[in-house]
Amino acid sequence: MKRKAGLLTMIFVCCCATAFSAEMIVPDKTPTAHVILLHGMGRSCRSMSKMAGYLADSGYAVVNLDYPSTGADIETLSLGVVAEAVETCRSKNPEAPIHFVTHSLGGILVRHYLQNHSLPPGSRVVMLSPPNRGSEIADLLKEFFLYRWVMGPAGQQLGTSADALPIRLEPVDVPVGIITGGRSLEPWFSIRMPGPDDGKVSVASARLPEMADFLVVHRSHGFIMNGPEVIEQTIHFLRHGKFRKEG
Repeated sequence: MKRKAGLLTMIFVCCCATAFSAEMIVPDKTPTAHVILLHGMGRSCRSMSKMAGYLADSGYAVVNLDYPSTGADIETLSLGVVAEAVETCRSKNPEAPIHFVTHSLGGILVRHYLQNHSLPPGSRVVMLSPPNRGSEIADLLKEFFLYRWVMGPAGQQLGTSADALPIRLEPVDVPVGIITGGRSLEPWFSIRMPGPDDGKVSVASARLPEMADFLVVHRSHGFIMNGPEVIEQTIHFLRHGKFRKEG
């Protein structure tokens, strides 16, 4: 998959509730569906740029969001940033599916949004390394001032206790494919997590009971979205509702 020279990067748009910007990439041909990209905590839309390019090459109208992941709680980000992005896509084509591809915290934002909202028929979600059952690292660090200062309100909500927000969310009514990493570059965190992990999220924590498919790849948390096999499998799930299985 090579990026086409005809990609058009449109002007930034802003949400009235929670400030964000979005790189919108429109393919040369009529798009088959919208795809909204949500980066992880402390990252920016640049971390999802490679994924965005390949999705546009595959015929999707891509909205690569840049939002203040450490500046607000999950509820505010979900009902501000995510809701506004969905409405922007609906205004372009109300009948087209609206897919999501998320990294880490982004998956929790989509789950929260879907508690009281729906997506058009045919919509799907791919989550990359999501802390769906919370994060043991958040449990370890949440009382430290530096962590609270750097990660902000959302970082306090990602624990594993029964009252933590990810644990309290109900199943979502949309096909979800989850790709998580089994390679850690941060052994000092991995010793705090049960079983295999990607340095930030354990494989067990990434799972959801309602997920349509699940895949573990040899990638670490921070750059899983750039893996060629991850990009290929993401596009395959958006098209078919399942990952491509070798053999």
